[in-house]
Amino acid sequence: MARTAYTAAMTELAPPVVILNEPQLAENIGSVARVMANFGLADLRLVRPRDGWPQDRAWASASGANWPLDGAKVFERLEDAVADLRLLYATTARPRETQLPVLTPREAAAELNAAAAQGLATGLLYGGERAGLETNDIALSQGIVTIPIDPRFHSLNLAQAVALTAYEWRTTVTNAPPPKFREGDPPADQAMMIGLYEHLEGELEAAGFFHPPEKKASMVRNLRVALSRARFTDQEARTFRGVITALSRGRGKVLEKLAAKRKGDDPA
Repeated sequence: MARTAYTAAMTELAPPVVILNEPQLAENIGSVARVMANFGLADLRLVRPRDGWPQDRAWASASGANWPLDGAKVFERLEDAVADLRLLYATTARPRETQLPVLTPREAAAELNAAAAQGLATGLLYGGERAGLETNDIALSQGIVTIPIDPRFHSLNLAQAVALTAYEWRTTVTNAPPPKFREGDPPADQAMMIGLYEHLEGELEAAGFFHPPEKKASMVRNLRVALSRARFTDQEARTFRGVITALSRGRGKVLEKLAAKRKGDDPA
């Protein structure tokens, strides 16, 4: 898919809102904004940030991903921050006493995507760095997202948690692979590759590589399969043939020197 088509596919559905409940460090808020920008999320809502808002350190940590911070909305109550959302998932490693569905980030992303396709506003809720989400906070949601991490250490940085869930959402909203960094040249045709195979095999034959002779056929086949997997372009095949030529010429020069030395050692 071309880059423009890929970008269009990413913007067809409204991304989930990101709600940070009682975030503490401005640097973490900035890191969350950076992650949101990475994965195409923009609507950031802050509930009672500990040190007030705005905070310059957040913009410094965002490394240029300023738009989620520039448009961030601040709320005194979590209820007000999520009031317009039709589907809200709380992200926590501790479900506590609530009886809510527990989903992986991938499962939650699929549900968020399906709701957005119906025109419903969705959101992901994250707790503060110190204690995460309380039971009353989780009770406002329709489900719990738990990231499957090692139980020996289940504490995630706030931006890490947002990154994992945002990544899963982004991969869910399109089945297309990401665009290539650059369009490469097409693979060489078979005529070019056969010329390469025969050139290499001829030089290997001259060097005595195919030994014992009865194994030559299988050795040739293995070489061709390995080179075929590389999917050389025309230029790469020509370069490889140049390498073979240089090596064979170098071998010839070595043989000439050895022959000259032997001739010089012969008695007159």
